[in-house]
Amino acid sequence: MIPRSAILCLGLSQLVSWGISYYLIGVFGELIAADLGWSREAVYGGFSLALVVMGLCSPFAGTLVDKRGGKSAMVAGALLNAGGCLLMATSRDHLTYLAAWAILGAGMRLSLYDAAFAALARAGGPQARLPMAQITLLGGLASTVYWPFGSYLADCLGWRGALYIYAVIALLVVPLHLTLPTARYSGQAAANTAPAATRPPRERQRLIAALLYAAIVAITNFLNSGMSAHMIAILSGLGLGAAAAVNTATLRGIGQSLARLCDVLFGKTLHPLTLNLASTAVLPLAFMTAYLASGSWIAAGAFAFFYGAGNGLVTITRGTLPLVLFDHRTYGSFVGRLIAPSFLFSAAAPLVYAKVISTTGEEGALLLSVVLATVTVLAAAALKLSFGWRTS
Repeated sequence: MIPRSAILCLGLSQLVSWGISYYLIGVFGELIAADLGWSREAVYGGFSLALVVMGLCSPFAGTLVDKRGGKSAMVAGALLNAGGCLLMATSRDHLTYLAAWAILGAGMRLSLYDAAFAALARAGGPQARLPMAQITLLGGLASTVYWPFGSYLADCLGWRGALYIYAVIALLVVPLHLTLPTARYSGQAAANTAPAATRPPRERQRLIAALLYAAIVAITNFLNSGMSAHMIAILSGLGLGAAAAVNTATLRGIGQSLARLCDVLFGKTLHPLTLNLASTAVLPLAFMTAYLASGSWIAAGAFAFFYGAGNGLVTITRGTLPLVLFDHRTYGSFVGRLIAPSFLFSAAAPLVYAKVISTTGEEGALLLSVVLATVTVLAAAALKLSFGWRTS
């Protein structure tokens, strides 16, 4: 049983940790480039390095949570996030800047959803599905809170001063992680959880499920890192002013949390395979809205909101699908290996999107997103068709 207080504290930690690390580049990237005179590729390349580090340490992070629980791993992640923000605030050369992002990469892998989901799976077993959805309610608001908050801090203190504040905030997350339970789940699956028969019984079926799951995570991670780095720039390129682009981008977080709230309230009987297919189907529609109605602020708002909604639900199924497809007792280590390539793949996204925007404009970036999002729908449909019959 996972205490409600621990779920609340973990949700708060996700709100803060995502805001001061993963979403950092979206609000400070252009300011850093202008201040240091670096190219856009050089600045966003730091974020790409962080994603590479996340991928390289992913198997280790998952095994660490499996063996020792989430408390020590996530406390270490918070400390690394603080150190990364502090070092970036003092950086004046590219080597120091990249070192800061490398530290943040390790910190993010130990403090964001993947570590949190593994910690909940270890503590709650098959019953961890609802807590996984619950902690994402607050985490989904990270961009909504920290993009305008970071922009305000940068206006008042500059981007360096804002990062000093971020470092202090990262340290305040440590007590939240200390509330995590250390005991491992040892009970039986509850009656209302997916039965063991939903899991592929044969090695070949398990491999197919693993490959499809890994493909969905890899592509949605690519889109997420690309949008986290460039959504504000894309919205500006669609005709919105700087302030309007920041405000419109916050609709992403609102969409994420509202969709997740609907899942918590009404989705208890909806199987993760079904939810995964429905949520991936929203993504290409969101990108097509902005692509086909370029220049419309209504379309821009709809794009940010519905992309957030789809991405928010995909994040939940990223955590809950392994509970019904694989063995929850090795959740951290097995899923940690499966998702490692997704971080390496998504590491290219900030640079790819920067290049596409520079050469073909924002419309080109949106068209690329439509194509990739459509592939995730096909993979989700294949996963549902292959294993959905087991849910009946």
